[in-house]
Amino acid sequence: MSGYRFGEVMITREELKERVCQLGAQISKDYEGERVLAICVLKGAILFMSDLIREINADVHIDFMAVSSYGATTKSSGVVRILKDLDSSVRGEHVLIVEDIIDSGLTLKYLKDYLLAQGPKSLKIVTLLDKPERRAAEVTADYVGFSIENKFIVGYGLDYNQMYRNLPYISYLEEV
Repeated sequence: MSGYRFGEVMITREELKERVCQLGAQISKDYEGERVLAICVLKGAILFMSDLIREINADVHIDFMAVSSYGATTKSSGVVRILKDLDSSVRGEHVLIVEDIIDSGLTLKYLKDYLLAQGPKSLKIVTLLDKPERRAAEVTADYVGFSIENKFIVGYGLDYNQMYRNLPYISYLEEV
């Protein structure tokens, strides 16, 4: 990790847990009596989704997509590649995309358009982190955990070159 160092803890484990509970309660209310297909955007959103679905009081089914726009850098390439597509159909389903972070919005805009073309009953987005000042594509989450400043985030599933996903809090890397 030469050239980078950890910054301060931005969001503690306790703050994450509290906010995930709040999001789960709101999603439960919005989908009361409905079946929800929660789609985890791998790999970054896996910890968030695992905690979130335990807080949703609804009929929740899960599926996974893997996409890439970063590689081994701290800047998005803007080119989205689907590395793993869904195992199930979204046609007629209430779809909830579970994302770790909205940065430029290019990846999420691509995924949203891709899934909407398959005919879901509805489609909403929940993101743990939102970085609005970096937005390059017009996309808005229906549920947002935290709005954050423009830093390269690691922890709680988010990585730098596949490292630091296991941190139980949110921090950032800064150039040295």
